[in-house]
Amino acid sequence: MTSPKIAIPTLAETGEATEEEVINKVAKARQAYSSWHRLSYRARANHLLEVRRKLIKNLDEIVDLIVEETGKVSTEAIVNEILVTCELMSYYARRGEGFLRTQRVPVGIAIHKWAEVRYQPLGVVAVISPWNYPFVLTMGPVATALFAGNTVVLKPSEVTPRVGVAIGRLFASMDEFADIVQVVTGGGKVGQALITQPVDKIAFTGSVQTGKSVMKAAADNLTPVLLELGGKDAMIVLADADLDRAAAGAVWGAFTNCGQTCMAVERVYVLEDVYEPFLNKVVEITNKVREGQGDSADIGALTYERQYDIVQHQLEDALQTGAKVLAGGNSMRVGTRKSISPTVLVEVSPDTEMMQQETFGPLLPITKVSNVEEAIQLANQSSFGLSASVWGKNKKTIQQVVYELKAGSVSVNDVMISYAIPSLPFGGVGASGFGRTHGREGLLEFCAVKAVAHDWLGLKREPHWLPLPRWLGKTAKLYLKARYG
Repeated sequence: MTSPKIAIPTLAETGEATEEEVINKVAKARQAYSSWHRLSYRARANHLLEVRRKLIKNLDEIVDLIVEETGKVSTEAIVNEILVTCELMSYYARRGEGFLRTQRVPVGIAIHKWAEVRYQPLGVVAVISPWNYPFVLTMGPVATALFAGNTVVLKPSEVTPRVGVAIGRLFASMDEFADIVQVVTGGGKVGQALITQPVDKIAFTGSVQTGKSVMKAAADNLTPVLLELGGKDAMIVLADADLDRAAAGAVWGAFTNCGQTCMAVERVYVLEDVYEPFLNKVVEITNKVREGQGDSADIGALTYERQYDIVQHQLEDALQTGAKVLAGGNSMRVGTRKSISPTVLVEVSPDTEMMQQETFGPLLPITKVSNVEEAIQLANQSSFGLSASVWGKNKKTIQQVVYELKAGSVSVNDVMISYAIPSLPFGGVGASGFGRTHGREGLLEFCAVKAVAHDWLGLKREPHWLPLPRWLGKTAKLYLKARYG
């Protein structure tokens, strides 16, 4: 079967939805749920794999749209957004049915019973997605919720709305299940209207401040929420690390997507024995990074001017308190966008905004530490806890660092790779939010857990039913002493 091309949305098609439109979209998703959740898992998976085929059919157009809306280079859109999405869908198509299968569980003392745990869809899920990776960070929760049997109302970021509308059109081409994903576009008012509707779960990716607002609004209806709120990820370089690999990893981890990645390397702590050679290698590689547009560039631009202002403010704040720039630090233009060149800094005070707040831009502060304990302590001095990385060879030391780091995921001799491994749950602790996407945990995040107990013996009455038999208390006491004493 040949998958038809979808119409790439224009900016005129991404206006501000009214509250009435939001209400209607939720109602349509609710109606679509009545048939979608009754499908077998295999039937749902087959429909979603057809959406994936439509995605590949429209690959060039969607990549171009991502590039146009974000300012990133096409290779980043292809590898970091489309490829990761397709892998996640493949993973759930293969493994998801097993994750959702009803589980028999032990019954303990109730030997005349049998028990099971069922995982059932919730209903309608509201997905509010960000602008930095507008495809993968939208399709991830949308597809996962659908695999679990839910339907979705999506509000993409107002910065990159056309990507969200294009995703909606991929699902709208599914004929009889064309309504399982509804899209509403607009800013904060539209998001507020959506989360106050009677949806069954909210999956939000964005800032801490907005995440708190989502939680407050969701509390009125006791709507469960999944929050991914960004990070301030630390990288620890041990004395026995492969410095060539670690330096290359630091540069990619800090500057890919112009630093606009929730898992970006935003702080580096290096053991003093290898500090100078590591620093030199990072500066050398950074000076080779090509900014711009097209296939000749390594990274694109900051997506919009507000983010430029945040990054520029953090840079100026650090410089005023004694930080030194070893590479980059220049304001520039990439096409129509203002941006900042990849910047390596040293002697950045731990009290600066650059070391405390999420940067979301191409700034890489590197700090010398005297021992592993100091590195761990500094890495954990953040309210965020999304991911981190440790680089070295000594397995015992690495395991110590992995255990002690306060983060939802840790990469060893690698960076940000955990998100690309679909079997690993992704999410943070602390100000980075809670809940998980990806892996078994991510699929179950969009399920209602139902405990079911069955009687199989068929007694006329249970021993503990009223009126209580006189022998029950003494018998229970003897049992307790015999079994647990």
